[in-house]
Amino acid sequence: MTLQSAASELALLETAARDAGALARELIGKPLEIVSKRDGSPVTNVDRAVNALLAERLQSARPDYGWLSEETPDDYAQRRGKARVFMLDPIDGTVALIRKIPEFTISIGIVADGRAIAGVIHNPVTEEMFVGAPGHSATLDGAPIRVSERSDLLGARVFAPKNRAAEALWRSPGPSLEFSQRRSIAYRLAATAAAQADAATLFGFKHEWDVAAGAAIVAAAGGAVSDLWGEPLVFNQVSPKIPGLAAAGARLHPLIIERTSGSPDPRAAS
Repeated sequence: MTLQSAASELALLETAARDAGALARELIGKPLEIVSKRDGSPVTNVDRAVNALLAERLQSARPDYGWLSEETPDDYAQRRGKARVFMLDPIDGTVALIRKIPEFTISIGIVADGRAIAGVIHNPVTEEMFVGAPGHSATLDGAPIRVSERSDLLGARVFAPKNRAAEALWRSPGPSLEFSQRRSIAYRLAATAAAQADAATLFGFKHEWDVAAGAAIVAAAGGAVSDLWGEPLVFNQVSPKIPGLAAAGARLHPLIIERTSGSPDPRAAS
């Protein structure tokens, strides 16, 4: 992707995310409408309204792009073979939104040839705006960001569920780490890109719309993103899921993979 193309894509995503964030702030100040999906997870009127706004803005601007959103029924035939595909979670961290914890985000990515090539992650409450495209730039609120330069696991700050970290990531005696959490997967990846943590790990299947934007921003900030075995993430699959993720600075990433590569592969049980 050329620099001019990247700038155009990022400008489109950022403008749409800001408008969606303004809508979200307006709606969360009113009583929420909450229902359960078939899988038991909650969805609110905010999720749906933000999805509708983004669909109108993005699809009208790029009618030839494919579309994959958590809040739109997936049509693989529609996105198959498209040169570029929007991948988004209108509200990543819906439970946090419902509980009024300011850790939910609007996550919008663009994928081409199976790779995440551009992403924007916006927190409507704090109004943080993470933007990035590999080979172009990565910024937080307009200022350049770069991943952590840490090359030692000792004392590393890792976004990872503590129970899974003990069970899989740190399956043998290892260095002491600082574990933390944020309610949005996209927020964790964005924070890793900005060196607010040294690494982020995800275990088990995750939806592509949860990670596409974050993967692009981490890579744009000089980081490495892969599955738990060090293989590149592949997006726009028939079943749009990845089997886990490890994101970190380029020097720390191989040390993370040494630990996570022994984790159970969820694809083996599929």
